[in-house]
Amino acid sequence: MTTTDLPSASDLRTLAEQSNAWPFEQARALVNRLKKQPKDEVLFETGYGPSGLPHIGTFGEVARTTMVRHAFRVLTDDKIKTKLLAFSDDMDGLRKVPDNVPNKEMLAQHLGKSLTSVPDPFGTHESFGAHNNARLRAFLDTFGFDYEFASATDYYKSGRFDATLLKVLQRLDKVMAIMLPSLREERAASYSPFLPVCPRTGVVLQVPIVDHDVAAGTVSYDDPETKERVTLPVTGGHCKLQWKPDWAMRWTALGVDYEMAGKDLIDSVKLSGKIAQAIGGTPPEGFNYELFLDDKGQKISKSKGNGLTIDEWLRYASPESLSLFMYREPKAAKRLYFDVIPRNVDEYQQFLDGFGRQDAKQQLANPVWHIHSGNPPKSDMPVTFQLLLTLVSSSNAENAETLWGFIGRYRPGVTPQTHPKLDAMVGYAINYYRDFVAPTKVFRDPTDQERAALQDLRDALSQLAPDSTAEAIQDVVYEIGRREPFLDHKKAAKDGKPGVSLDWFNMLYQVLLGQEKGPRFGSFVAVYGLNNAVAMIDGALARSA
Repeated sequence: MTTTDLPSASDLRTLAEQSNAWPFEQARALVNRLKKQPKDEVLFETGYGPSGLPHIGTFGEVARTTMVRHAFRVLTDDKIKTKLLAFSDDMDGLRKVPDNVPNKEMLAQHLGKSLTSVPDPFGTHESFGAHNNARLRAFLDTFGFDYEFASATDYYKSGRFDATLLKVLQRLDKVMAIMLPSLREERAASYSPFLPVCPRTGVVLQVPIVDHDVAAGTVSYDDPETKERVTLPVTGGHCKLQWKPDWAMRWTALGVDYEMAGKDLIDSVKLSGKIAQAIGGTPPEGFNYELFLDDKGQKISKSKGNGLTIDEWLRYASPESLSLFMYREPKAAKRLYFDVIPRNVDEYQQFLDGFGRQDAKQQLANPVWHIHSGNPPKSDMPVTFQLLLTLVSSSNAENAETLWGFIGRYRPGVTPQTHPKLDAMVGYAINYYRDFVAPTKVFRDPTDQERAALQDLRDALSQLAPDSTAEAIQDVVYEIGRREPFLDHKKAAKDGKPGVSLDWFNMLYQVLLGQEKGPRFGSFVAVYGLNNAVAMIDGALARSA
């Protein structure tokens, strides 16, 4: 089947109902939910804490939720409306001054106030919350996500949450019975799900609630400074909720059907779900994704800064490669560090290249189907990212023009104008080489056996025709490698001869390129040029003489 031979909507739905791809598994749970509770529109939600700038986890949550949303639309023939709500918890109090902002002294004077009441340290928006909300929207728009933005401050103050807030007040005892066992004794003694916004200072107060009036819809507290008793309505933005009750209230008030969260929030999801049920709501469907790890296997922390930022990934690779990283094994802990980038770039291209040769069932299991909402672009990438990195490394060509010279000779007619995505990848490869490969390049000297093999490889390559194909060059590389200590008798080549161990290719990378791994060697030589490859071997032999 080709991409032009598309299945009908009903056939596609049937295949989706049988697919093991995780977005379809999640979407099927939503379909079953609707059978019990029919509705005209399904609401997907993602949350954002605007005390900091959007980060790679924000991207991951929105990207994954978008994949589930599209899978749901396929399962329902797009007959049920859907909406993705990107919700900003911007009514939260500013607990500490971030490290990566200007005017820290000014911010310190507004600690405790709602983020939308704190002046913008950047001086571009009416508040710090508004600034970060604008950054969130620009961030999501850059990737083309289809979403609706929502502000907690707007929803609280407009009265949109009022009816559900009054339910929380009416069932306060049930909410407290759920929350108190989860708290430390000291915290439980003064805990209240309602956080009054002090009318005198604007600070979101964490104070004991000394009285509440269900009929009046109010709570009372003692001002920690003046000691006066203050009574406020729980509606209209005069109070906000602690975050677990707030989550439950939001699910209930808005009718959220789907929201995923990190594995570290499993207990919070369970508590919020119980609170939602206690106030008459139904917890959403969703799953808990695993957290990312740094290069040392430690959990990534925004405060530690021990992981990759979204800007860092996009300096070295495309958004699609990041989407692939997010798609794969969302319930498995994965390293999120610079060394995972090249593999994701090339594997994205491999999935894209294979898509057009797959039948419909296989396509639904292909990550690019989910990354591109069922309509992946045509694959047209003549070289791999790993090959580009090796070209930069071997030629010290830290400029795009030199790299394009190699590419143009290898694939006549391929130019930056005809292949803009490849042009972007050339830039990514140069950046990656400069920052990660060049500082760690170490050439090792060959052993006597390796020197002899390299000399023979050099002689064999020099006798090939200049226009030899990558396959012909690879055949020569294999033939020279069929000697001790590189023979692998457990593997057999296509021609029935003994196989060649990885030690042969590892030696080529280490001695000739100063790196631990690389692309298919025949493809590299075809792009780099036979004369250049021979000169490289001569240089290595002279260096180790």
